[in-house]
Amino acid sequence: MKRFERYVLAEVLPPLAGALAVVIVLLLLALLQAVFAPLLAKGASPLLVARLAALNIPEALAQGLPIALMFAALLGLSRLAADSEIKAALASGVPASRLFRPVLLLAGLIALLAFGMNELLVTRAKVQAQSVQREIVLDNPRVIGLGETRGGQSLVLRDALNRAISVGEALPGGELRDLRIVTMQTGQPPREVITARRGRLRPGSNVLELEDGRRVTFQDARPVTVLTFTRGTLPVQDVQASFDGGQGTLKPIYLPLPELLARTNAYRQQHVPAPADFTALHRKFAEPLAALALAFFVVSLAVFAFRSGQNLGVVWALLLSFAYYATWSVFKVMGENGALPPALAAYAPDLIAVLAGLVLLWWAGRR
Repeated sequence: MKRFERYVLAEVLPPLAGALAVVIVLLLLALLQAVFAPLLAKGASPLLVARLAALNIPEALAQGLPIALMFAALLGLSRLAADSEIKAALASGVPASRLFRPVLLLAGLIALLAFGMNELLVTRAKVQAQSVQREIVLDNPRVIGLGETRGGQSLVLRDALNRAISVGEALPGGELRDLRIVTMQTGQPPREVITARRGRLRPGSNVLELEDGRRVTFQDARPVTVLTFTRGTLPVQDVQASFDGGQGTLKPIYLPLPELLARTNAYRQQHVPAPADFTALHRKFAEPLAALALAFFVVSLAVFAFRSGQNLGVVWALLLSFAYYATWSVFKVMGENGALPPALAAYAPDLIAVLAGLVLLWWAGRR
């Protein structure tokens, strides 16, 4: 790598570290307000909540890398343009393309790093986060009263035996009200439904104690046996709970790539529409590649700003970072809900950045 390219990297790397730290803090602050603060207010263990927060750092890091690179590259190249260093380099015979090479090389490394982190760290961290959420529930069942904050709906927990456990209300002291435990069967009606007026999770165990309830078993969607009971116990295995709007199961984006590929191939062969899964599969590649797309756009913007005599600074960096995040969020939701083809929804933010960069280069060439 030649001296000029090393000099460009030296301008980008320091703000990259700072921007990445800021992005991680902002993402964790959003989780603090939406998830962690309500958990602490309900009496969850601060140590468990801290572990849950730590397990969200890998995802924040992987998501923040492309945005931090765009922010840092824009600041670094803007300073070079403001101090006429780009002008001096071009006057000395350095081609404008030499601006692209170091930034795009760094973007390629970041894309590989983000992909590797998603597959090796984020997927494992999310599995461990579910275990921590289970510990939070077992440690203090009152936290499941958080379900009351989501439109008045009860919170649904799930366990390893494919049972959905609905809790209508959690009272101080760990008492649960209006429980409904449904044993599901894939593609078939429920096999068993247990209802209970009251219950509680036995401290330090995976046993659910029930009172004043009824157990109904089904065959071909018709009740076979009906049993009422005054007291009973129900062992549960690996109860999973989600405090971020999930349903106690891993979202498709957090599945390892081989598992997600197998699932989507099965859906494709059976002609099953699963937009969330197919969108997640494309996002596995599109989100790391955003580093390259955004780097290309930023360098194109720097060339355009230099040719037009404009100065780009922190305000532009903040606006563009927000614009990318908003675009990514909108297309992600549209893809997961089937409003757009999954591939288009996943790659649209990258394509918009590349097309915008090409337009800027064309415009700069005409000046």
